[in-house]
Amino acid sequence: MGIRRKVKRELVGTSEFPSNQVFTISNFITALRLVLTFVFLYLFITDVNRYVCLVIYAIAASTDWLDGTIARKTHTVSWLGKLMDPVVDRALLFTGVLGLVVRQELPLWICVVIIARDVYLAIGNVIVRRFHKRPIDVVYTGKAATALLMTGFSLMLLGLPTVPGLGILGAYAPLFPGLDGRTVPLGMYLVYLGVAFSLITAVIYTVKGALAAKRAIEHPEDEDEDFLNPEIVEGDGVS
Repeated sequence: MGIRRKVKRELVGTSEFPSNQVFTISNFITALRLVLTFVFLYLFITDVNRYVCLVIYAIAASTDWLDGTIARKTHTVSWLGKLMDPVVDRALLFTGVLGLVVRQELPLWICVVIIARDVYLAIGNVIVRRFHKRPIDVVYTGKAATALLMTGFSLMLLGLPTVPGLGILGAYAPLFPGLDGRTVPLGMYLVYLGVAFSLITAVIYTVKGALAAKRAIEHPEDEDEDFLNPEIVEGDGVS
């Protein structure tokens, strides 16, 4: 028989013990970021003023820290917010990638790698959740990848500053702008770093997911815990 976690009332809404709240300021900001991503994409591919599009994208990207900070400081961290935040991050990346690819300013292979990586993680998550019910926490390399990609895409959308190409690749150079000697926006190099961090993050999640599934198989009784509806107690201590 599973164990139902007991949580002190004052701890509900923290990062370790998210609440079931839906209508919070931080969740509203997260939802607004999602709306802005699609507004940006529509305006960018319809060739509206490039700088207007950049401002919208930058606002959506730069407020990534805001919703989380507000949630932590006001003890309104929620399961919905924890689920929405990475979804919005991915949507923002996809719209930036798609817009640049449509305008032929970004190699198609980068779009393929990013999408394939996320599809792989989504399938892996479905498999792991069959055994391990609680979501796996976000890792810092994933946040670094998101920051690098968003910054890189923002600079590519701006088109400035431009830097000379490195010219370090040979036969496959046309697939790697900047590494073939062409002058490119500085953001291109940040995108390369972001892709590298994304792949590293995929490896980390694979290991964490495999370990979580293994522990769940070995101790299935722990997976009966109702982490979404813990028992709220007034006493001291958490079981």
